[in-house]
Amino acid sequence: MVGDGAFNRTGPHLNDLFGRAAGSIEGFTYSDDMDRAANGGLVWDVENLEDFIENPKSLISRTKMRFKGIKDPVDRENLMAYLRLFSDNPANIPEAEPTMHARDPDVDPNILAIQGDPEYGAYLSGECVTCHQIGGGDDGIPSIIAWMPEDFVTALQAYKSGHRTHPVMHLVAQRLSNKEIAALAAYFAAVE
Repeated sequence: MVGDGAFNRTGPHLNDLFGRAAGSIEGFTYSDDMDRAANGGLVWDVENLEDFIENPKSLISRTKMRFKGIKDPVDRENLMAYLRLFSDNPANIPEAEPTMHARDPDVDPNILAIQGDPEYGAYLSGECVTCHQIGGGDDGIPSIIAWMPEDFVTALQAYKSGHRTHPVMHLVAQRLSNKEIAALAAYFAAVE
């Protein structure tokens, strides 16, 4: 998460990332390899972030993320420019047109409170796993395995509302009821 109200989820929040020592967010449990990098003095400066975003394994062998990196240098610049908005705006961070929203829209707490049925979610998951790999791989399509249900529901609601723009995901989300989205969230949260 990043921006106002950001807190640690699957990964640590990304506010004030530039110039921050790796593995330094209190209360977040990092992987052993990230702890080793932190103990070795790794700091998230522009060069280290560039390397990590391009190929995380080039800097840290194993992390908790299933992120293979961003190969396109323009996409990396845009991501760093976006993250710059939530740091102290150091001059050496590239400026580019951000390509992502600061955060997804707020979802009605009543929708987030729906308890999904994982068995029903398993039944519904067939369409999802035609693209998203059930094994958690992310060869061009992000993994949806082991997401926190609130994150999953928020993402699907953002596609449903058009806040996130992806034509296939928009069509899929449009057809799902809030109960079905909660069921999918419960199912994929439990898949390991």
